[in-house]
Amino acid sequence: MTSDAPVPAAVALGANLGDRAGTIRAALGLLGGLPGTRVVHASDLFETPPVGPGEQGLYLNAAAVLETTLAPQGLLDGMLEIERALGRNRARAERWGPRVIDLDLLLYGGATLAEPGLQIPHPRMHERAFVLVPLAQVAGDWTVPGTGRTVGDLARGADARGIVRFGRA
Repeated sequence: MTSDAPVPAAVALGANLGDRAGTIRAALGLLGGLPGTRVVHASDLFETPPVGPGEQGLYLNAAAVLETTLAPQGLLDGMLEIERALGRNRARAERWGPRVIDLDLLLYGGATLAEPGLQIPHPRMHERAFVLVPLAQVAGDWTVPGTGRTVGDLARGADARGIVRFGRA
């Protein structure tokens, strides 16, 4: 399903295995290649400590603003296909474990959506500085549905210790 008019959407990108920066840049290129979709802005890359179980390497995180005519589920399906193309196997992956790439659909216009496998806004984005810091760089004035707060406000209130600007995406 598609929309006639492009809808702005925000995506988080993260990686902590392999060529982290190269994989994020490849994912950005592939996102822009989805039908009816273009990357409008990409944040810088930020190196962040891992969140989750076990010993893991540092992550690189970024955020992108897209314009898309894809419906939310169609966009998510395209993002999951990009993850597979770049070597991620979600079926074998440990939750919050190391990954070659992770793409999360954070915001889709001003929509609020709760379906199996898809919740917009992303249910934990407001708790995660590694999402909010890069997202604030490209969508700081966006209001997060259900919070009444902007991404920038949420980022300023997040615990960003250990997050370091790494370079351009």
